[in-house]
Amino acid sequence: MKLRASVHTVGCRLNQSETAIFSHQLQSSGFQLVPFGEETDLFILNTCSVTHGAETDCRRAIRQTLNRSPKAFIAVTGCYAQTGTSTLGLMPGVDLIVGSQHKMDLLDFIPSLEKNNTPEIVRGIPTRDDFVINGVGSFKSTRATLKIQDGCDFMCSFCNIPFSRGRERSRTMSDLLREGQALVSCGHKEIVISGVNIGKYESNGYSLLDVIRRLEELHGIVRIRISSIELTTIPDDLLDHMAHSSILCHYLHVPLQSGDDSVLRRMLRRYSVCEYRERIEKAARMIPGACFGTDVMVGFPGEGEQEFNHTVDTINALPFSYLHVFSYSKRPGTVADKLAPTAHPLIIQERSKQLRALSQAKRIAAYKRYIGECVSVLFEEQDIDGYWTGLTDTYIRVSVRSNEDLANKLRTVCIAGILGDKAVGKLAVKSTGSEKCLAVAS
Repeated sequence: MKLRASVHTVGCRLNQSETAIFSHQLQSSGFQLVPFGEETDLFILNTCSVTHGAETDCRRAIRQTLNRSPKAFIAVTGCYAQTGTSTLGLMPGVDLIVGSQHKMDLLDFIPSLEKNNTPEIVRGIPTRDDFVINGVGSFKSTRATLKIQDGCDFMCSFCNIPFSRGRERSRTMSDLLREGQALVSCGHKEIVISGVNIGKYESNGYSLLDVIRRLEELHGIVRIRISSIELTTIPDDLLDHMAHSSILCHYLHVPLQSGDDSVLRRMLRRYSVCEYRERIEKAARMIPGACFGTDVMVGFPGEGEQEFNHTVDTINALPFSYLHVFSYSKRPGTVADKLAPTAHPLIIQERSKQLRALSQAKRIAAYKRYIGECVSVLFEEQDIDGYWTGLTDTYIRVSVRSNEDLANKLRTVCIAGILGDKAVGKLAVKSTGSEKCLAVAS
């Protein structure tokens, strides 16, 4: 009888891609994968430490698993395993803690599933060397994440990623191309390039743009999407390539964090508001119709009413289609941890609410521009209301009703209107091997 294994992720898309690798490795080793929450013999938790809330979620997941499977071998890895060893090591039932340097070799440290009285701790500072990853991180979706880089040298004052994931290092080109082709061969039509600071990719003279060009040559690939990328790492030749490529999505998610220069300086960000605006406006001119998203932090020390209003003004002035809004969370060991908070939690909550409303307004405005237009949609799944949903290359979520199984299919849709947080429309009429758009009633 096969031993059961369950894997669970707390945190970012990069963590999710790493967890997918764990799943592949476990299946290759003969384990039977079971969903998180079911009885299991082995539980692997890939943790996050970017906020206090994420760490709380990690500890809760461990307790939930032990309540269901008290004899399960508990292995904890990821960012919290690197920065929170002292706390995790005191949790009853934890058997193995593996830090960032040895994360992708996790299974090598589980020769048996014998419970330990005290957890074994495998921890070290990741090196700057280029790396390879054993496995294929296939997801049960149309999109798969391809990790090409890890670590960060930017040392923003609020962020503990340089401590949890280490210094910048890049995956070898041959290894990421191997996994990229395997993902496409598994049926994934879109690859999302991911990492901590992907614009700093460099391996044997290859850059991020070289990675994109090589991935575009893979047989069967339909789309490539860049995940979050720092403003100061976006060269003009990348923008020019995006403008002319039929595979690289016309999409950029560029963290802003604050629209006030004094707050940006305290954050130790590497640009001014003026520099950020000029760069995004240039990208919008070079890539007409592109989608721009951003991250905004609320409640950073020194953010008063005036500073917050500057952020709102900056967001209103730029062609964003959506915002990801985060509340500041103190991280031990960071520069900002020594700064006194200046906003009451209720004020932070109200400002966050205001920004999320602005994000929704921006999203609706972006979607309205597509009404009456025909767009290419890569469909993912059918929701409980019977709508098939998917994404355009410009990150517009589209819903249609259809009796056809549209999962993982690329189809043309005529946009008729907006329903909630989605654009809605009808499939274009197929005609002699091609598709054409007819008038769609709203």
